[in-house]
Amino acid sequence: MKAIGPKLVIATHNAGKLAEIQELLQPFEIECVGAAELGLPEPEEIGNNFIDNAELKAREAADLSGLPALADDSGISVDALHGLPGIFSARWAEDEDGNRDFGRAMERVWREVEAAGEEAGHDAHFVCALSVAWPDNGQAESFEGRVYGTLVWPPRGDRGFGYDPMFVPTGHERTFAEFDPVEKHAISHRADAFKKLIAALG
Repeated sequence: MKAIGPKLVIATHNAGKLAEIQELLQPFEIECVGAAELGLPEPEEIGNNFIDNAELKAREAADLSGLPALADDSGISVDALHGLPGIFSARWAEDEDGNRDFGRAMERVWREVEAAGEEAGHDAHFVCALSVAWPDNGQAESFEGRVYGTLVWPPRGDRGFGYDPMFVPTGHERTFAEFDPVEKHAISHRADAFKKLIAALG
C-alpha cells in the first residue's frame, strides 16, 4: 500500500471519531488533522454502498487539502429489512430540519422488523468501510469490517451511540451500549476494518 504519512486528513467533522482514529494510528507516527479544522465541507453521500461513500468523502478531502485523506462510512444492515437502513442509517434518524434522533430511528427499525413477521428473524450486522485516498492521482484503497449480531427490544444501555442500544453482538448477552468502550472497540466493525488497514500499512 502507498505511504499515507506523515500527515493525514481525517474526513470527519465528528470530534469523537477523529480522536478514536488518531489513537488507532498513533503507533505509525502519522499526524492527523480533521476536516473541520481545515474548513473542508461535508460532501453529500450519494454512493450505492458503504465503500462508495467512504471513497467519495476521502477523495474530496484529498483533492481539497492536497494531502492523503482517510474517511469512513458505517451503518447497520437488518436482514428482515433486506439490508436497510444500511447506508441510510444516519438519515433514518433525521427529522425535517436535519436533527438526528436515534431513539426514533431505533423505533422505526423495530416497528418494521416486527411488521416483517417472526419468520424474518432479528439478525443484523454493522458495517464500517474505511477508504484512504491520495491527492495526486485519485487513487483510493478501501477496507470493510463487519460485526454480526441480533436486534433486541427495548433498547438497553447508555454507552455507545446510534443503534448500539438495540444490537447484541454474536456470542454476547449485552448490547453494544452496555459494553465498556474499550471492550466494544476490540470487536466492533470499525476495529475489524482498521485491522485490515493496519495490515496493509505493514
